[in-house]
Amino acid sequence: MPINPRDISIANYDYPLPDERIAKFPLAERDQSKLLVYKNGTINESQFFHLPELLPEGAMLLFNNTKVIHARLFFRKPTGSVIEVFCLEPHGMAVSQAFEQRQRCTWLCFIGNNKKWKEGPLTRQFEINNTTHIITATRREAVGNAWIVEFEWSGGISFAELIDSVGVIPLPPYLHREAEESDKERYQTVYAHYEGSVAAPTAGLHFTDALLDNLCSKGFKTEYITLHVGAGTFKPVSTDTIGEHEMHVEKVQISRTNLQHILEHFGKPIIPVGTTTVRTLESAYWFGVQLQSNPDLKAMHVLQWDPYTLESMNIPAEQSYGNVLDWMERQDIEHLDGDTQLLIAPGYKYKVISGLITNFHQPKSTLLLLVSALIGDAWKECYQYALDNGFRFLSYGDSCLFLK
Repeated sequence: MPINPRDISIANYDYPLPDERIAKFPLAERDQSKLLVYKNGTINESQFFHLPELLPEGAMLLFNNTKVIHARLFFRKPTGSVIEVFCLEPHGMAVSQAFEQRQRCTWLCFIGNNKKWKEGPLTRQFEINNTTHIITATRREAVGNAWIVEFEWSGGISFAELIDSVGVIPLPPYLHREAEESDKERYQTVYAHYEGSVAAPTAGLHFTDALLDNLCSKGFKTEYITLHVGAGTFKPVSTDTIGEHEMHVEKVQISRTNLQHILEHFGKPIIPVGTTTVRTLESAYWFGVQLQSNPDLKAMHVLQWDPYTLESMNIPAEQSYGNVLDWMERQDIEHLDGDTQLLIAPGYKYKVISGLITNFHQPKSTLLLLVSALIGDAWKECYQYALDNGFRFLSYGDSCLFLK
């Protein structure tokens, strides 16, 4: 009998993770991390730099080239209280536009110590290139547990320059430590390019420029797409069943060239690096399904339960991606910009991917559900093997190669 994802009990996706098994810092060398390989029902152990010998022949690797922003801004009030303003996503404009602004922009933010922010704006001075600037934050209306905050600043610098200078990189809360200078580099992939994430696509942290060159020299194809990772990626499932859980929404961008290359590669292995890349590729498929019955859609919006309600409209992946390319041509756009709330859980049938490179995920997380949708209950064996054999867990930890 097919699994109904809404009925899945999150308690079945729990496992004991002692704090000492969570990697608090990265290894000295990115590609020296351990790699658990699951293929044909068998678990093997390797190291990440051996990846080119472990991938299926003719595989295409897809990477998320988002860049983590220094999203945490701290303001000190005259009373001495410190208020943290955590920038989640721009309000009313695209991410790229927000970073280009040179006087003001508005963001959706979490506010730490919000009770101490009674009224009025917050201000602070900062220096860039020996020039003093002032930034002002004004709190507008609440949106759920976040706030709309308007920033204004002097000096004609871009918001990208401002946040890079003033902000602090946001480490995952489970590391239980403040960011250090080294995290500015190590909590980014070597191919990070488009600013907009508040968390790294951590499966990519293991790659080095040399390893990427090695993959290309051995004939593996590579493509770079963008999903800006939101704070919701750390949101635990707090409901008993998945049907009661609301997935977070994240922004995606795929170029027309990306889609054409992926379309041409169908029939050969497609291996995404990280769960964010999986969700981007699979979301593009479901947008193509939507277009099959409604070719005049104005934008890409993939909802949490779309795969399970649109399943009767199943079409081949080639046809779906073809629909998206045709739509982009009619719209005369080079990049597919949209958002996705896609939930991938056991019962989901993957349309695009043949495997996955990913880190070890938190207990009771939607990311663990995504892995289970690919390899079934074998995730339990893999995680137990990792716990028994000294693997390091979560963002700065070791990784896995799961093959269908």
